[in-house]
Amino acid sequence: MTIGTLFDQDYIRQLSSEMGEPAWMTEFRLQALAQAETLPLPNPDKTKITKWDFVGTGTGTKQEPVRSLEELPEDVKKLINLDNEKKNLLVQRSGTTAFVALSQEAKEKGVIFTDIATAVREHSELVQKYFMKEGVEVNEHRLTALHAALLNGGAFVYIPKNVVLETPLQAVFVVEGPEANMYNHVLVVADTNSSATYVENYVANEDATGIANIVAEAILEQGAQLTFGAVDQLAKEMTTYVNRRGVAGRDARLEWALGLMNDGNTISENVTNLMGDGSYADTKTVTVGRGEQTQNFTTKVVHFGKNSEGYILKHGVQKDQATSIFNGIGKIEHGASKSNAEQTSRVLMLNEKARGDANPILLIDEDDVTAGHAASVGRVDPTQLYYLMSRGISKTEAERLVIHGFLAPVVNELPIEEVKTQLTEIIERKVR
Repeated sequence: MTIGTLFDQDYIRQLSSEMGEPAWMTEFRLQALAQAETLPLPNPDKTKITKWDFVGTGTGTKQEPVRSLEELPEDVKKLINLDNEKKNLLVQRSGTTAFVALSQEAKEKGVIFTDIATAVREHSELVQKYFMKEGVEVNEHRLTALHAALLNGGAFVYIPKNVVLETPLQAVFVVEGPEANMYNHVLVVADTNSSATYVENYVANEDATGIANIVAEAILEQGAQLTFGAVDQLAKEMTTYVNRRGVAGRDARLEWALGLMNDGNTISENVTNLMGDGSYADTKTVTVGRGEQTQNFTTKVVHFGKNSEGYILKHGVQKDQATSIFNGIGKIEHGASKSNAEQTSRVLMLNEKARGDANPILLIDEDDVTAGHAASVGRVDPTQLYYLMSRGISKTEAERLVIHGFLAPVVNELPIEEVKTQLTEIIERKVR
């Protein structure tokens, strides 16, 4: 893969100029492009990705903004409450901001919620302070460097100190058409003792092709609380790399609820660094693999602070000839005494050719800690089926009920009712 044949310094300067970016961001992009040429690809466990196309051949077709939510595609309107005047909502179509609304509550409390391009222009110092500094770094590998160089969409959230935002923030990213290459960056900053809920949706229509290189950074200062929900539903012909990274300061609390429902080949990383004493992370993930897709999911919680707590719960369903790797990693660094790392991974396979590998890993460099893990891979429990069928339920309907019950611990954690309904419908369609 020769990046320079598609994207050179002139291309980056032009892209940055079109987005009206300050000089620091242009230079940031140029340095990232130079690193992308030399850095290796990531090396996900048991998944060979050297032949996957992570560059694409274009930047996608820009879409025009809409005048009202009613003009949005039907599958997007299902995700949002059209009648709720208190909504905090951002909708992007192929990198173009189609709609944005901020509730009166958020405005009065000084919350910033806007697209990433506007944030770089209008809140430059604040973005520069956090952007790819504490969370995901440019030089981790080729895909993080490409992301920084070719960034073309995303969102920025800032919750000021001591602000408790009751109304959730929702971002919907819509991908449409051929060569719909998305380099999307989401940066959520929860300042000291603040509290908020943020949920994002990735939706691609069936004819979408290309790549998605997605990075989300959740930075929690001391005492902050953040619930971060996501439902990814990208198309079969899209190759996806997604990296969601959390950093939690002292007594901060970060909860993830992730529905990873892409139909194409996917590499997904979700890492939370518990930097401060008393910090907490709870990561819940559900996935469904079908067709011939290959997926690799890594969930990791790293304990640096004393008395930190990290929990991982992953439930995956595999059907057809889909192959998925589920890596759960709990790491307690030296000095993180009295910390607790717990994880559970369960994979349900619906037929013989489907494959799911659950790999629980504990890396402990401290003595005075608590840690544990559990993992299982198997088929639908015949006892459960028998119990349901004995009450007059058909085998097909019984299997459906078992699957929904299996995935419910994460589905029920999503804080926006429309998003919860969407994820339930996706699961229904994928396992039918």
